[in-house]
Amino acid sequence: MNRRRSLLIGLVSAIMAAMLVYGVYVLQVNQVELQQTVQVAIPKDFIRAGVLIQADMVELKSVQKGSYTSSMMSDLNEIVGLETLIPLGKEEPILKWKVNRYHLLPTEWQATFQIPKEYVLSVSNGIRAGDRVRIYVSGSDGSSSRRLFDEKEIKVASVKSSANVEVDNPKNPNLLSKVEGDKEKMYASRLEANGAIDQINLNLTENEWLEIDRLCSSKKAKLVIAFSSSSILRED
Repeated sequence: MNRRRSLLIGLVSAIMAAMLVYGVYVLQVNQVELQQTVQVAIPKDFIRAGVLIQADMVELKSVQKGSYTSSMMSDLNEIVGLETLIPLGKEEPILKWKVNRYHLLPTEWQATFQIPKEYVLSVSNGIRAGDRVRIYVSGSDGSSSRRLFDEKEIKVASVKSSANVEVDNPKNPNLLSKVEGDKEKMYASRLEANGAIDQINLNLTENEWLEIDRLCSSKKAKLVIAFSSSSILRED
């Protein structure tokens, strides 16, 4: 009886020991897999929104396989020539949704319309190509102001200053070199863009343009074009 009990205890102990060894092995394998690295594309320095990515702006960086996601880009040839939808932080993995090709072009249901100066009451300074704006109509006949297009935000195709200069061209190239941190650089890039806007082109559907033209051509109403905070997209 004692012998059988000893054999049973020995068998159970052996099984538990084997399970423990296997558990340690699995843990070690998982640890090795996590320590394996993959190459992902990163900006060498901060890149503003609306910039065409050049070959000398990006490089590859090794990241742990455990932190890699399918949204990260790893082919530099695929990235060069794309346009940044939002600012890219220095040495942060470039995600697919942050870049696009020809994103300033209208969709198949849209066209790019230059808004006549006489239609505009005011435009927020600092608006740049690629930003989203809210459009309000203000009636000169005493009618109340309202927002157009059922809360929809409109993409800006291009903007020019009164000096016929693209607004998102840096006016002070030294400003970005004086600030540190991505958030500060994002804000500084908006300060660089601030200036009197003379022309603004919007990507609109035909019905949206016809609505604007109907309201403003009679000179009884004018547009207020306001920068939308949704242009500053979320951070990861």
